[in-house]
This record gives sequence, structure tokens and C-alpha cells, in this order.
Amino acid sequence: MTPANTYPGLTKKRGAAPGEPEIYRPGGFVNYFRPIPADDIQGAVGAKWAKRLGVKKVYILNDQELYGKGIADVFEATAKKIGLPVVANEGIDWKQPDQKPVLTKVRASGADLVYLGGVIETGAQVIIRQMKEVGLTAPRTRFMGPDGLLEEELLKGATCDAALGTEMRITFAGLPFEKMRGVGAKTYETYKAKYGKEPTSYALYAAEGTRVIIDAIKRAAPTIEKAKDVAEKREAVRKAIASTKNFEGINGKWSFDENGDVDYDTMSGFKAVKTDTPLGCKFQFETILE
Repeated sequence: MTPANTYPGLTKKRGAAPGEPEIYRPGGFVNYFRPIPADDIQGAVGAKWAKRLGVKKVYILNDQELYGKGIADVFEATAKKIGLPVVANEGIDWKQPDQKPVLTKVRASGADLVYLGGVIETGAQVIIRQMKEVGLTAPRTRFMGPDGLLEEELLKGATCDAALGTEMRITFAGLPFEKMRGVGAKTYETYKAKYGKEPTSYALYAAEGTRVIIDAIKRAAPTIEKAKDVAEKREAVRKAIASTKNFEGINGKWSFDENGDVDYDTMSGFKAVKTDTPLGCKFQFETILE
């Protein structure tokens, strides 16, 4: 059970590498579950959002890692399907401190959006900061990325000037905390009361995953009690998790599908905005994406 690992190949064919997900299932059964939508959905809604924002031409960059390349590829495929021109889907050497050569190519292409598939550990801060340095700022060129970039550390590393200058937008797999109702709202308030701060982007999904496991153990209890050994007990719990249906979760009611993925695809869009804080900017919810 994972609260944050959204790479598609762990559970499904779409957006996966050759042999996935079967190579992770030597027993021939689903053994990996996540209470959040996978990147094949997030990459698609990102492309649709870009078109809705009026983007005319996009230059895609990716960090050549599983998550970044996977979500960039899905963004590209969806963009082409909906008629949003893609100049390139180029892998970057994120260990290089200077990304201006690739950004010079972006500038020459006339692209009005840079979409970067990556995480904060793979050079996004440098790309955004240097976009401003080479004149790739709004309205000429804007920036968009996936939820692997939805961290305050990105704003610190990229600088607020660059984040605001590129009108940075980030997609997120699920509802923003302030839009959650029922279980989600209660989990959010409980977290803030206990820890005295805002939860990080995937903290509440850790709670969600744990609740799913506990619920499955309760439902499997009779079988667990009769089991002859640990292997049978483990299988009883796995089967119970796989059969999770109509679960009251933080984003509303959902069920696991045949792949071990949730059956909803609601996402959120965030934008970097100016704030009167020491950092000077933050990510603010902008819109629901589907």
C-alpha cells in the first residue's frame, strides 16, 4: 500500500515499460495498491488543463527517471490527441547545474509552455530559475509540472521571482485539503490539531492507506483466525484489500479496480502566487481538473 508512488507501471499497462506490471507479480495476482490516481491519469489532465489555459505550443522536458519520463510521455500522448502541438519531449541531464542550452532551444522553438516531468530532487528548481534568466517568462512562456513538484522546497530553490514570473502551475492527484468534505475534512483538521501545521501534499494519503489496511484486516479477521500459517494470513489480508469497495475516503467514496487502483480521477490544479510571508510565495489551489 503506497500513499504516494503513482508510477503507472506498478499496476497497469498504460504508461508502463515493457513487461510491467507482470514482472512485479511473480505469483500472478495483484499485490500493490494505492488510494490515489496514477500518473497516466494525471499526465492526461495536465495536457487538457494546458489547452484550457490557451497554450498554443508545448516543449516537454523530462528527468529520464521512471516517474518523470512516464508522466511526460502521457502528457505528450494526450496533447497530440487533443490537438495541442508538442515541439519535443526531451530528456535532461538533471545533474548538470546549467540547463541554459536546452532552454535556449525552448526559446527558439516559440513554445509558450514548458512542461517538466520530474521531482524536486531532479533539477526542476534549476530549470525554473534559469527560465527567468533567459527570458522565458509569462506571457511568452509559462511552466507546468506534476505533483512531484508540489513542495515548498521547489519554491525556495527556484525562487519566488522565477515561480511567479513563469506563472508556475502544478497538478495534484486528488482534491486540495480545503475542498475536502466528510472524512477528508475531519482527517485534515485532526492532522492540524495534532501536529500544529499544514500537512504535506501526501500526508493524508498515508492516513487513507492505513485505514484501508485496518479495514481489510477487520474484514479478514475470521479467515485469519482459521489460517494454518502466516502465508494464509497474508493472503487473507491481500484479498480483503483487493476487494475494497465503496470506501469512505478523503476524496469521497471509491473502490479498487482490478489493477489495485482507485476508480476516481478527480485532480487539482495549483498556481504559485505571491504572499506576505518570509518566503514570499506559495502554491494556491486554482481549479478542479478532470
